[in-house]
Amino acid sequence: MELRQLRYFIRVVELGSMGRAAVDLGVVTSALSQQISRLEGELSTRLLRRTTTGVVPTDAGLAFWHQAQLALRHVDEAARAAQHARMSGHVSVGFAPSTASVLALAFMSGLRARYPDIRLHLVESLSGNLAAMLNARQLDLAILFETDAAKRLSATPLLDERLFLIGSHQLIGMPKGKQIHLKDIGALPLVMPSGTHGLRAVVATAFTQAKCDPNIVAEIDGLAILMDVVRAGLAATIQPGAAASRLPGSEVRLIQVADKGVRRRNLLASLPEDELSPAALATRIVLKDVVRELLSESHWIGASLHES
Repeated sequence: MELRQLRYFIRVVELGSMGRAAVDLGVVTSALSQQISRLEGELSTRLLRRTTTGVVPTDAGLAFWHQAQLALRHVDEAARAAQHARMSGHVSVGFAPSTASVLALAFMSGLRARYPDIRLHLVESLSGNLAAMLNARQLDLAILFETDAAKRLSATPLLDERLFLIGSHQLIGMPKGKQIHLKDIGALPLVMPSGTHGLRAVVATAFTQAKCDPNIVAEIDGLAILMDVVRAGLAATIQPGAAASRLPGSEVRLIQVADKGVRRRNLLASLPEDELSPAALATRIVLKDVVRELLSESHWIGASLHES
């Protein structure tokens, strides 16, 4: 006896017609009739009686119908209980500050809409710190920037971000146009994260390839303060577009760095698969879906899905 046979039988009794039940269930009438005949054969009794207007249950069919309804209710309740248990729990996710500025709110909204019983612990920290927290089993998931430390984790490329020169309209020497080359901004004052930051390494390599030195006038390891300095017109910076997502477009200009290969790769890192809870696995799917949605709607400036 199969659950679908019970569902078929119940619907036939409710609608009083093989044809109407077949349409409602999305099966052909002959297939439905065959399943009911198999059910009757297994029970060795007639469950339905054909009439000129349709079908009605026999006494045995009526008794079976009541119990079949009860059985299916128990099955449905068991499935809901399993789903509820699977999709509840505690999940820790880490974002770097620039990533959090564009992704955090959308991700939290998406997770709450799909799995409201999952309790989220969201951590904002530098990519290197997040990698260390993953290794220490303090996080389940994190979006990290491509570094040697990140490569040692269970991580897959998620998206690539182009880099931009970001500066105030009032900054003296701020270039015009939509693109620049690094060799053309050697004298422009820049504020950047310190050498321990992965982005600094990317930018330093790019300037070396361009055969020029950057004019770094300050180092700040905090995105909010760094962008305050940029907004005040004290210096420009080189960052992904996400870094300026919280600033009004009228306050700063974003000019894409056109030098070849100047980009930041984002990795989706996690604990090993066998250590992730069902809730963490579900959260990882939501995270990927939200990223794709943000990119498709052009809400993540300069970012594109990584092409394997």
